[in-house]
Amino acid sequence: MNVHFALLARLATGPRSGPRLRDELGTGPGGPHPPDAGQVDSALARLERAGLVEPAGSSGAEDPRPEFRITAGGWRELAGWLRTTPDPAAPLGDELVQKILLAGQVPGTDVHEVIQAHRRCLIQRMQRCTRMWPAGAGPPPGPALARYAELCRLDSVIRWLDAADGLLGRDDPVTHGGSLPPADEMLASDLDRELALAGLRDHFAAGRLSYPELDERLTAALSARTAGDLRRIMADLPGCPPRGTAPRSR
Repeated sequence: MNVHFALLARLATGPRSGPRLRDELGTGPGGPHPPDAGQVDSALARLERAGLVEPAGSSGAEDPRPEFRITAGGWRELAGWLRTTPDPAAPLGDELVQKILLAGQVPGTDVHEVIQAHRRCLIQRMQRCTRMWPAGAGPPPGPALARYAELCRLDSVIRWLDAADGLLGRDDPVTHGGSLPPADEMLASDLDRELALAGLRDHFAAGRLSYPELDERLTAALSARTAGDLRRIMADLPGCPPRGTAPRSR
């Protein structure tokens, strides 16, 4: 847990005392190891020295403990962190999960926009992965396996972001009485993606795609969110689904 930003996110919803912050971080989402009193007090002191939080008096006679509130600088720091995409060389882990969870708690934050910023960064990393070898024969088996392992890892994080987007940023049209989206906007299933991948490999074997084109389209298919995304990838190849229809999943 990044205590620094977890505290700013809590204070973004209103002033709180150190003990209350510690209690909330211990019971809320953010990881299996909540901070102890010493960590919270030290982090608050650092945030106050940096001008990101400031004293806000106390909550009243019933609870005379001093409270803190977030400053304008703290708001800017928190908003910037939520949208800062990971370093390409750094492993993806719990901090990304924490960012999305906290984004859903900070007033005025567009969770969908935060998720999409990170999703775009991950797709770019996948695209860089597919451009590591020149046109012609495929990469050697060893490096190819390592590359595909990285692609699968990135794809799994993208799928988690898609699931988070559905849970945090959008209403379910069925349970909320709305109408279903058009066919091209229906979310693609794992089977839909697998069928697209198999079709792309068949077209490569038939000579319709070069190796760089195959790599580019495989990356796009792995990160496709909707039936329309998959249709656009296959649109100039024989046997693609008719416009406005989604691949069938069974």
